[in-house]
Amino acid sequence: MQNYDTVLSDITTYVLDYKIDSALALTTARHCLMDALGCALEALSYPACTKLLGPVVPGTVVPHGARVPGTQFTLDPIEAAFNIGTMIRWLDFNDTWLASEWGHPSDNLGGILATADWLSRSNLAKGRPPLCMQQVLEAMIKAHEIQGIFALQNSFHRVGLDHVILVKLASTAVCSWLLGGSREEILNALSQVFVDGHSLRTYRQAPNTGSRKSWAAGDATSRAVRLALFSLKGEMGYPTALTAKNWGFYEVIYKQQEFKFERPYGSYVMENVLFKIAFPAEFHAQTAVECALKLHPLAKERLAAISKITLFTHESALKIIDKKGRLSNPADRDHCLQYMVAVALLYGELTAAHYEDQVALTDPRIDLLRQKMVCEEVKEFSRDYLLAEKRSITNAIQLHFEDGSASDKVVVEYPLGHRRRREEGVPLLIEKFKKNLARRFPQKQQQKILEVTLSQEKLHNISVCDYLDHYVI
Repeated sequence: MQNYDTVLSDITTYVLDYKIDSALALTTARHCLMDALGCALEALSYPACTKLLGPVVPGTVVPHGARVPGTQFTLDPIEAAFNIGTMIRWLDFNDTWLASEWGHPSDNLGGILATADWLSRSNLAKGRPPLCMQQVLEAMIKAHEIQGIFALQNSFHRVGLDHVILVKLASTAVCSWLLGGSREEILNALSQVFVDGHSLRTYRQAPNTGSRKSWAAGDATSRAVRLALFSLKGEMGYPTALTAKNWGFYEVIYKQQEFKFERPYGSYVMENVLFKIAFPAEFHAQTAVECALKLHPLAKERLAAISKITLFTHESALKIIDKKGRLSNPADRDHCLQYMVAVALLYGELTAAHYEDQVALTDPRIDLLRQKMVCEEVKEFSRDYLLAEKRSITNAIQLHFEDGSASDKVVVEYPLGHRRRREEGVPLLIEKFKKNLARRFPQKQQQKILEVTLSQEKLHNISVCDYLDHYVI
């Protein structure tokens, strides 16, 4: 076999050989599973999401197909991966990883759950044992690690690509592994990722921000399942997909740069992943919304007297969510720092419903406040954002009034979902899950799900298909 690019070989070795022995990573993975599925259930309340779900051809029957949580759909693993991945990401409320590149590692759960469930049901039909949920958690840890370690020093948005390329990469690796792929088969599948077509980031940025950003990860994780299945059928790979002169990924797309890595693969990313707990806001705005909520009592009392609002922030927030002018749709609004802060100042809360037209087009106060906002980069905030020992996402807000007075400058360094706030955050994360279960299931079904999900031991030992059967509506 021809030697494969080192980057691909290192991922394959990690997926095949690394043993997950971090109790913290496994516990965090359970919390991540719980949260991602809760986000998926909440997304089912939005017709813009549900219109994309189900089989491509209505009425399709798939023997031993994968279940789509919160629905009655039983689909092939590729389409199930799209459905689950799209539901998880729809409301921008699942976990986050921030570095040189940004992303949401639990996006990979679409491919992981669909593959594991379909494989488990197929195994049972052949008299073989199903996969257990511990294997799902281990696959999640490895997918988080691949996506997150790449993101530390490699920026895809700087070459115009969307971060979901890393979802495709990580999902391909772990889904090939779950399917029992050999070293050669996993290498072949990974090489296919880099010779594949890649999503432009334009649907995530002004002036084109749109709803594709809510299903792009579902698309990527489902594509990964397809590439994994192709490779296990014997489809060839491309050993120098990255490094080939003239035609490799580095030369054609990555501006003749090579990928850089600051640490080996382990379980670092899952242990340090960021959760969105209090509100569905693009993560660079999470601490800004916390600041705004603290200022809400003052803002509502002196609303007409506000002359200026200064948002002290960091470079990444300015690059992604600093938006002026008209906002076209909910996807545009949930990626606008000023919109999120304005809603929090006005309402004392921020929910997914606040991004919908029913609020945005009927409350003129939101745009009036946006027009009074000025964003300033604080170099210290930008530096601490990238420091490995901190990885803070700091924002600060100060209100200025017509009489020349001003509020205190309210600063929040670490968001509620940060590892440094786990003790405070996890109980609220569980409450978020309970609230999302109640949106979809009767009390008895909620209790069955909670009984398993809140116990590390019970979740580890239950089969994938038995666990997902709890989520059938």
